[in-house]
Amino acid sequence: MSKKTSPRKKTPKSHPRRKRSGLWRFLFRASALGLVLLAGWMVYLDAVVTSRFEGRRFEVPSRVYARPLELYDGAGVSAAALIRELELAGYRAGDGRRPGSWQRNGSRFVISTRGFSFPDGDEPRRRLSLLIQGDRVASFRVIEGPQSPIVRLEPAQIGGIYPAHREDRILVELEQVPPALVGGLMAVEDRQFYEHFGVAPLSIARAMIANIKAGRIVQGGSTLTQQLVKNFFLSRDQTLVRKGNEALMSVLLELHYDKDDILETYLNEVYLGQAGTRGIHGVGLASQFFFGDSLRDLEVHQIALLIGMVKGPSYYNPRRHPERAKARRNLVLGEMAEAGVISGQEAKEASTRPLGLSAKPSYTDNRYPAYIDLVRRHLARDYREEDLQSEGLRIFTTLNPEVQQAAEHAASDTLPRLASGKVADALEAALVVTAKDTGEVLALVGGKDPRFAGFNRAVDARRPIGSLVKPFIYLAALSEPERYTLISPVQDKAFTLEFDDGRRWQPKNYGGRERGPVPLHEALSRSYNLPTVRIGLDIGIPAVQDTLRAFGVTTPISDYPSMLLGALSLSPVDVAQLYQGLATSGFNTPLRTIREVTDAGNEPLSRYSLKVDQVADPAAVHLVQYAMQETMQEGTGRSAYSRLPDSLTLAGKTGTTDDGRDSWFAGFSGDLVAVAWVGRDDNGPTALTGASGALPVWSALMAQIPQHGFSPVMPDGVQYHWVNPEAQALTGENCDNARLVPFIAGSEPEQHTGCNGSLGRQIRGWFEGLFQ
Repeated sequence: MSKKTSPRKKTPKSHPRRKRSGLWRFLFRASALGLVLLAGWMVYLDAVVTSRFEGRRFEVPSRVYARPLELYDGAGVSAAALIRELELAGYRAGDGRRPGSWQRNGSRFVISTRGFSFPDGDEPRRRLSLLIQGDRVASFRVIEGPQSPIVRLEPAQIGGIYPAHREDRILVELEQVPPALVGGLMAVEDRQFYEHFGVAPLSIARAMIANIKAGRIVQGGSTLTQQLVKNFFLSRDQTLVRKGNEALMSVLLELHYDKDDILETYLNEVYLGQAGTRGIHGVGLASQFFFGDSLRDLEVHQIALLIGMVKGPSYYNPRRHPERAKARRNLVLGEMAEAGVISGQEAKEASTRPLGLSAKPSYTDNRYPAYIDLVRRHLARDYREEDLQSEGLRIFTTLNPEVQQAAEHAASDTLPRLASGKVADALEAALVVTAKDTGEVLALVGGKDPRFAGFNRAVDARRPIGSLVKPFIYLAALSEPERYTLISPVQDKAFTLEFDDGRRWQPKNYGGRERGPVPLHEALSRSYNLPTVRIGLDIGIPAVQDTLRAFGVTTPISDYPSMLLGALSLSPVDVAQLYQGLATSGFNTPLRTIREVTDAGNEPLSRYSLKVDQVADPAAVHLVQYAMQETMQEGTGRSAYSRLPDSLTLAGKTGTTDDGRDSWFAGFSGDLVAVAWVGRDDNGPTALTGASGALPVWSALMAQIPQHGFSPVMPDGVQYHWVNPEAQALTGENCDNARLVPFIAGSEPEQHTGCNGSLGRQIRGWFEGLFQ
């Protein structure tokens, strides 16, 4: 019997309609999901676009300016210094007719100023003529522009406080941009800018075809809006995702903002070059950087060069690749003529012009890093660092470029002559120069390499000051006129102090010599140690500490007697603050580097006015000034006159620490207070004294600067008398060694008389002419 097999079940066939409907459902769901994701992504991108655009569009660095040079009849400036100031401010030698140019014919200068918005008002453009004879303006007049007896030149920008990403720009408004630049930019980069909605599909298609034909990228299809989005929001990665985001964000940007707003932002954002570590963004800064001119003063050929550089700032860098840049510029000129922005004749003439670059970039990294460092520390008292980096503040400082250059040369030129071998290589220096009457810091050098932005010795090198402390010891003593006068005899004789714990201290003079009784003024002017310590111990260490604190010392001061020989560590800036009060007859003036701060719109934020506080009796300070002038004429500072004219009266003090580890000099003229330090970073010995190390640097500085001699004002309660310090009074027979000496009223010798005979030594004649 055969076995029956069961029939197989047949699989039912799918209906074609069901397949299609399933596919459509999948596609519909996928599309819906895609639209939801796209919508979410668009919402996110929209938030990114609006938050950045509505918030802080640009982080604009604060700009730091030097003091402006004032020109008038009798102004103190040499021809060389005037040229340096003009070049520092970006002026160019030329015919003296175009703003920002100057012409020299012998001693006569013609200068066309650019004008500038100062915190106290606008300085208009003017054309000036001036004659310089020696170190003075002998003749001055305004040829064109509003008449004024005093004209301020535009201050040089000496640095900035930059955002972390190191972008730099000068913001411009659309109405400030030359029409030729706007028209030329559109002719070359985006002719349908005012018609499209952020992207231009036809332009993209044309570019794609051109690139395919060429086998390489020869044409771009991005609109100005897309370029802005790429620079403002996105990375430079060439990926489809980034290009997609760029297109979407461009459309969103156009939906929210009008065309002029987008164009103005583009003009301030576009990248046009590099200055060291700093990116040059925007046409405003690029104009200054490449041409040394404001945007409004550019000529057509310069405008075309800026437009041409948009395509490739590095490739068409006119300083590195002038021929390449010129060819690109001429191509842009042709495009501008074709679009009707300029005429064909204008394009032809402009194409024959040179590139018109300034000799060197007008804006570079901070020119004076040590000075800018001190400015930042002073600003930190009132401003947050993030605001300084991003709010576009304008900071007007007290820096004097002429004095700064003199200080830099004094340090770098003098140090190699002070020593030899390894010691010479290791030597460093710091200098601080201030205006005597105002406390304004005119110059600051933080090391022998003034462009080094590292350790700032003028501010941070706190070293023992040695004999620089002595004038304050003598001031404390002379403030007690019933006990001490300038002719009081003081013992220059060794002694030993024994402390409670059994330790002994025996001070010594430099060189070890002892002279017996000497008059007080000689002990100070010759910087004898033993008389100084005796006086300090006699009046009491607390009295000396109080005097130092009154003059500005804020660090702890030792209670040990070694403090009387300078065991007190201060920076050169601290010492300058101390000596500022001595130079101004006991009226302490806090040092300042800033005059005013304004916001980006020139609205005043802070004004750093002159502050004066009387901290000592002017009569007692006058006596110390007398002895410090004697220091320069007869004492440890006399070698300064190998570089300086005898007619320049000065006051100063040397300072030396053990083994010459620190060499100091602090002194002042009628205009300046200057402090010099020479030493080694490793605190090693140098074998230099204050007179052989710091004083030559100080003298080299002072010899370069036109200035007046120190002529102290005689305060009330001071009288001058002829005395013979050895006899302490004159009888009419001992006039040969006589000199005029100031006394606080009531402390003068009981017997004194006039001396009509020969005065003998130069110092007496000098004092007679100075004080009578």
